[in-house]
Amino acid sequence: MRKDYKLEKRKYVICGFVIAIALIYAIQLFDLQINDSSYKKSADSNAFLKKTIYPSRGLIKDRNGELVVFNQPAYDVMLIPRDVKEFDTVDFCHTLNISREQLEKRFADMKDKRLNPGYSTYTPQVLMTHLSATDYGRLQEKLYRFPGFYIQKRVLRQYNYGSAANVLGNIREVNASDIERDPYFSPGDYTGDLGVEKSYDEYLRGIKGAEILIRDANGRIQGRYEDGAEDVAPVAGRDLTLSIDINLQQYAESLMVGKRGAVVAIEPETGEILCLVTSPCYDPSLLVGRQRGKNYADLAKDPAKPLFDRSIQAAYPPGSTFKPTQGLILQQENIITLGTAYPCAHGYINGGLRVGCHTHGSPLTLLPALQTSCNAFFCWGFKAMIDRRQKYGSSANAFEVWKKHLVSMGYGYRLGVDLPGESRGFIPNEAFYNKWYGEGRWSANTIISVSIGQGEILATPLQIANLAATIANRGWFITPHVVKAIQDTVMPDDYYIKRVPTVDERYYSSVAEGMRMAVTGGTCRRAALPGIEVAGKTGTAQNPHGKDHSAFMGFAPYNDPRIAVAVYVENAGFGAVYGVPIGSLVMEKYLTGEISPGRKYMEEQMLSSSLYYK
Repeated sequence: MRKDYKLEKRKYVICGFVIAIALIYAIQLFDLQINDSSYKKSADSNAFLKKTIYPSRGLIKDRNGELVVFNQPAYDVMLIPRDVKEFDTVDFCHTLNISREQLEKRFADMKDKRLNPGYSTYTPQVLMTHLSATDYGRLQEKLYRFPGFYIQKRVLRQYNYGSAANVLGNIREVNASDIERDPYFSPGDYTGDLGVEKSYDEYLRGIKGAEILIRDANGRIQGRYEDGAEDVAPVAGRDLTLSIDINLQQYAESLMVGKRGAVVAIEPETGEILCLVTSPCYDPSLLVGRQRGKNYADLAKDPAKPLFDRSIQAAYPPGSTFKPTQGLILQQENIITLGTAYPCAHGYINGGLRVGCHTHGSPLTLLPALQTSCNAFFCWGFKAMIDRRQKYGSSANAFEVWKKHLVSMGYGYRLGVDLPGESRGFIPNEAFYNKWYGEGRWSANTIISVSIGQGEILATPLQIANLAATIANRGWFITPHVVKAIQDTVMPDDYYIKRVPTVDERYYSSVAEGMRMAVTGGTCRRAALPGIEVAGKTGTAQNPHGKDHSAFMGFAPYNDPRIAVAVYVENAGFGAVYGVPIGSLVMEKYLTGEISPGRKYMEEQMLSSSLYYK
């Protein structure tokens, strides 16, 4: 009886072992066939070659339909590592005009998973990009000598104009972080870098296709799998229409040659940016092809910083272009009326504090203060607001009210332009001054320079141009943007929504009138155009590091504005010397298509003048 029991027990133990071994095999088979794709890749790569077909990248046109950016064919040398057999490296290097050391480094970089996280011996890898037509022809003839290698066709950007590099951007090869961020990308792909190429990359890049080729037992291509039934056609990227007028962009860039600074022009009614100039700039074609890396490094090392987009990234003291904001805020807060007058004995003098000014009549009301750019008027008005404790409770509270009005006008924060890298400028707050001077230990006199766009106040040329557009519209603006339309795409609902600052619209008319007076008989006389009413405001921004900066903002025509402009020229002195003539020439060129004979001398002055040496 005991013996039978032991036999019975042993039978169950053996069955258990058999079942356990079967489960182990089943799990291992599942892992090999389902979870582990390496064997499938190996089998597939023996039988198939899957070649990516890159789509045509979307074209870029200007607002008038002028083709600005298009595509040209380019060729990359690809390989599947496991298919590469021994080959004549001397012949290979000679064919591609590279050294043996360069070839070895390319192989090493390809296998480095830090640089190429998608590396696999079974999948296509990029060895060399941007073959010249000559190199492509030579390699194509000899390709049969180099098993495992093939040529991948793609597109590169071509430019019809050597302008607007900061707006257009460029394309570059993706890196590890790009691949990790976006599953669309694979090693060897390209993505937008800077400008609209970056901010609209998902629209421009299209959808990749694939061609599946079948191999024989020796790895030789026998044709398309199932006659191409499994191939996937690429989908071309969508075309962009810019708001930029490329002819105006070229003209404004020519006026800024030899100068550091920016020019921004906006169509007030739509928020469309007509030109967005940074100077110095560069030819966008420099960042195309095999010399891209070298050229990019040279531009990055250039002390003039051509890669730095001063139009949206530079934060400057706005100087007197800031005074219209003060006229608006002081009226909104009932600190002044159009009849309120303040004295100017060649400046603002209060106790031991003095802010200088130039010679003009005194006392002044708001409109002649804007006309003559009187510092004292805006200092006295600022003091009357910030120190009015019976209304605000404290200087700090009054200052926060002041700041909120400015923020609503587009200062102190990014406007939201559809380009990467926009700066927010700087408007200080109560906490900033409490930390600097101590809580309750500062007043209007302590920070009086901010009332005339100096001190801690910083703004981008885009923000200054946006203020000009807001005044041109008499109290509203649309977020500035450089893309007007996207092919087969409905623009977002908020693309043209009006943004209304906290200052009532009725106060903008008086400020606009003061700016008109500045052109007819004030600091902006050089902005006057024959037959066109112009409004403007100069700015001479103090610079602790050298000569003052020259600035201007304005719009035209006065009663039916079609263009608002801001100009900022570093180390150029008074606003009337460079800012005003450049701004007025840009307006005239856009509105009439030419410069009138009586102003040709001014155009020649701006085209030929240089303020720095490279």
